[in-house]
Amino acid sequence: MVEGTVLVTGAAGGTQGKTGRRVTELLRERGVPVRAMVRTLDDRAEYLRGLGAEVVVGDFLDFPSIQKAVDGVSTVYFAYPVQHGLLDATVNMAVAARNAGVTRLVDMVMLVSTPDAPTPRMRENYLSEQVFEWAGIGAAHVRATVFFENIRALANATIASGVFMAPFGDDSTLIPLVAGDDVARVAAGVLTAEDVPAGTSHSLIGQVLTVKEIVTTLAHGLGRDIRYQEVSDEFWAEAAATRINAHAVEHLSKLWATLRTQPPEYAKYNGPENIERLGGRRPQTFAEFVAKEKLSFPDQARS
Repeated sequence: MVEGTVLVTGAAGGTQGKTGRRVTELLRERGVPVRAMVRTLDDRAEYLRGLGAEVVVGDFLDFPSIQKAVDGVSTVYFAYPVQHGLLDATVNMAVAARNAGVTRLVDMVMLVSTPDAPTPRMRENYLSEQVFEWAGIGAAHVRATVFFENIRALANATIASGVFMAPFGDDSTLIPLVAGDDVARVAAGVLTAEDVPAGTSHSLIGQVLTVKEIVTTLAHGLGRDIRYQEVSDEFWAEAAATRINAHAVEHLSKLWATLRTQPPEYAKYNGPENIERLGGRRPQTFAEFVAKEKLSFPDQARS
């Protein structure tokens, strides 16, 4: 069991998996002292205080605020959103954590993280991991694939009209998926494990579904007719640019194209086993996610 306070970044929760918020909840359930880092003091920060977490305001790209957030903690959960600035944020955190004597840092990264990975974010993740390991702060890596929440965001853009539009090619394309909650459970498990060797890496895939299976699950879970419509990368990117930042659009555009044309060998990743072993339960299925989050999907458009 980790001793001392855990700093959880992204604790307020973003627009997708909200892993920082869920990690905070799970650690507090175990009685672990948590310092929750947020960007602003709002209702979400008050919720974290209600859990018993110490709340601090910090900016990944502002070194003094990061150093202040890290001072006095033993362990860090680092989750940087899919936006510009990952490498600057990494250096700030690595230096601050080393200065503070941090002995374990768990970062949430992409499933594939190599110098020649297909997306710019994946390549940055590789460099980020190297920096954390060089810092000598006991870095370990939780590698997540496409979140169920990502699919929900895709679906919510168009399914009110009964159409799931995505640049996935035909409906036989395989998409590796994981629940944000399962990622958080694994992260909490690694943060609190008795022994985590530096450089440890945990790949997480909860379920691999075809596009047809994803759409069928949505239709069944929401109780409506939904059909799949393939769109071009350009069409998707132009529409997505109105909802998400340019860095995320570039990353996801490359990711969708890669899944469509060069699917990785998912069998080599022990994702479900890692989730059950480190997260304490079997992976959530996409069908279970849709049933649980049914109200977060838009109502069907009425003609």
